[in-house]
Amino acid sequence: MKDKISLIGVPMDLGQSRRGVDMGPSALRYAGAIERLQNLNFDIHDLGDIPINRPGVIEDTDSKLKNLEQVIEANEILAKMVDEEIKKDRFPLILGGDHSIAIGSLAGISKHYENLGVIWYDAHGDLNTSDTSPSGNIHGMPLAASLGLGHERLTNLYNYAPKIKPENIVIIGARSLDPGEKDLIKELGIKVYTMHEIDRLGMSKVLEETINYFKEHTDGVHLSLDLDGLDPTEAPGVGTPVLGGMTYRESHLAMEMLAESNMITSLEVVEVNPILDEKNKTATLAVGLMGSLFGEKLK
Repeated sequence: MKDKISLIGVPMDLGQSRRGVDMGPSALRYAGAIERLQNLNFDIHDLGDIPINRPGVIEDTDSKLKNLEQVIEANEILAKMVDEEIKKDRFPLILGGDHSIAIGSLAGISKHYENLGVIWYDAHGDLNTSDTSPSGNIHGMPLAASLGLGHERLTNLYNYAPKIKPENIVIIGARSLDPGEKDLIKELGIKVYTMHEIDRLGMSKVLEETINYFKEHTDGVHLSLDLDGLDPTEAPGVGTPVLGGMTYRESHLAMEMLAESNMITSLEVVEVNPILDEKNKTATLAVGLMGSLFGEKLK
């Protein structure tokens, strides 16, 4: 990993329907994200938060997507900022915000790689389009949009598409997939480790296979860390909790193994909602996982 990190906050709550996730960047900073990484001798440049226009929920009359213009506007700003920081040879660390911000993250990152790998650490596939989405919430669409599937304004954000290839994706922790997402996973052959596989194989085997898979296929790996990938008993402060998720210890092991692999080239942490949390427990947990990913060790 690069020793210079650029931190970008995206207080986005317009990609979904539960308020509060816009306070995620503040909660993560309050939980000591910057200090944790500074203690590991990283040079942190905090670029602050991207301003988000919040006129209230607006549904696009043609696509039925909620807050389409506002989501696009914020993601375009994010894509440009991420792009500029990578040009400076800095590691982009993006704090969300809901998962719709991944559209901008990947748009800014992917242009710097021939075969960008993506680890989608999440209870959900986020592979819906306007045709398959039950809700019209864009936070359920960023992976599909980055593959070039869905609304043209989302797929062509930052003026190119697609950003990633299906064979360069590994989803870890899935346990809530819509019918259209299941069909797409089968059609494109996307590699998915559901909780069934994690329980049977163990997290160590899952990460070992993932790391080896990416070594063969990619020239950089983006980690998209959604806190609802963890079980809500341990990470209660998320907007779309799903029982039966990964444990804190399993997730620490995953981050430690990724740190040892030295293959992660960018990171986003999303869906922390302090309104639904218990004494900032989820943000504190997230910061602990960041520490492990960036090389924190007990000895």
